[in-house]
Amino acid sequence: MTQTPPLPLNATVAVIGAGTMGAGIAQVAAAAGHPVLLYDNRDGAAEAALTAMNTQLSQRVERGKITDEAKTQLLARMTPCQKLADLAQAALVIEAIVEDLAVKQSVFTSLETTCTPDTLFASNSSSLSITAIASKLNDPGRLAGMHFFNPAPVMKLCEVIAGLESRSHVIDTLLATARNWGKVAVRANNTPGFIVNRVARPYYTEAMKVYEEAGADIATLDALLKDAGQFPMGPFALTDLIGQDINLAVSQTVFASYYQDRRFEPSLVQQALVEGGLLGRKSGRGFYDYRDGAEPKYPLTITPGEPPKNMIVDGKPGLWQPLIERLSAAGITVQPGDPDKSAAMTCEGLSLKLTGGCTATTQARRSGDPNTILFDLAFDYASTDRLALSPADGSNPEAMATAAALFAEAGIQCSHLDDSPGLIVMRTVVMLCNLAADAVHKGVCSAEDADNAMKAGTNYPAGPIEWGERLGLKTVIQVLNELEEHYQDGRYRVSPWLKRRSA
Repeated sequence: MTQTPPLPLNATVAVIGAGTMGAGIAQVAAAAGHPVLLYDNRDGAAEAALTAMNTQLSQRVERGKITDEAKTQLLARMTPCQKLADLAQAALVIEAIVEDLAVKQSVFTSLETTCTPDTLFASNSSSLSITAIASKLNDPGRLAGMHFFNPAPVMKLCEVIAGLESRSHVIDTLLATARNWGKVAVRANNTPGFIVNRVARPYYTEAMKVYEEAGADIATLDALLKDAGQFPMGPFALTDLIGQDINLAVSQTVFASYYQDRRFEPSLVQQALVEGGLLGRKSGRGFYDYRDGAEPKYPLTITPGEPPKNMIVDGKPGLWQPLIERLSAAGITVQPGDPDKSAAMTCEGLSLKLTGGCTATTQARRSGDPNTILFDLAFDYASTDRLALSPADGSNPEAMATAAALFAEAGIQCSHLDDSPGLIVMRTVVMLCNLAADAVHKGVCSAEDADNAMKAGTNYPAGPIEWGERLGLKTVIQVLNELEEHYQDGRYRVSPWLKRRSA
């Protein structure tokens, strides 16, 4: 099968919109070697964007990131334009303007009468339907989505979105071109949120749900997802950075677009912040307080008690086997227990188990061990320095201190979660996996593209499906089923694709 080539480097690329995103896309195309036309309908905006780009690139030269010659050549390829007619000979026009359907439609209908019939059109829209944007064109097949992530020169991902009538040649050319520009380019069919904004919703909403239920404070939840889950930022700090209003608006759009599917339900806590004008870093307060003199928030850590000297390990630890090795290396005597029992660590009368999705109280009732403590998922048990622990109701008050002391021997701090089903890292990961699987099931993207998009677009330590398979898809399904049994609201229903894949 012949592979579609990218646009040749002598082909002119035009970008409409000289804001942060448009200027960034223009810089990416120019850095790849294309002549680039930058247009904005605001007087002087294109010229101002190039001036700012010159300053930013000069700083990179000073830091030794690029050469002065490379900067000069890049800027020489950039031309500010005064009117749409100046874009007539462009081979590709990328629109990066306000998220308003009527405005975007008007721009592309004007371009259709201005550019050649062979000119490809792309919209950088992050939330609007590509099919709807193209619907006013005489030839809607020439338009597709090219969704870059901010800042475009830094972020690796580009989602190429096929509208209902986008021609396959257009999609293939845009994919090849984005890859030629050094991007991780993934293909998505037109659907609300595309890949990343659809699949990523649980990263924010699961933590907010645990917080709403008084499972833990925000600093502790952020620390657990960052330290144990190895996500680059905790969800509360991240939404403060994005802007609570922007993040909530995306959640509300996706929720409404999927006809109030509970898997995408936004958070009332986040809505309250937006209503109060607490939008995050840009307003000085959000989940955290960024004002001068504000008291910082730190994760809560359980004070360890007296560490046990011995423990018994039942069953097959599997994923958390490195914990056993760390504890043994720290001088804890590890004795093998019953190989036919479910995997657990027993010491000083308490039973420590990896969360399976139910509450610790439910687990204690099922096993008959009142002093049951569940520990959370970690991306890498061999290196993690923090874990969440959740005790069963009615367990010995000293049990948590004993468990924290055990893990402290291996260099792991423990944070207390109230008896929350699935704790925080586990429930977040299985929900990310479930929504990625559902995107594959609905034909939005391939499993490979779902994983690549989340790694390149959000810097997750692993793709959601890849992570789920590492955990074991039967375990993922078990945790989801337990969560659904607990809440009984349809939010945690298992994707049919997961069921098929696990079988």
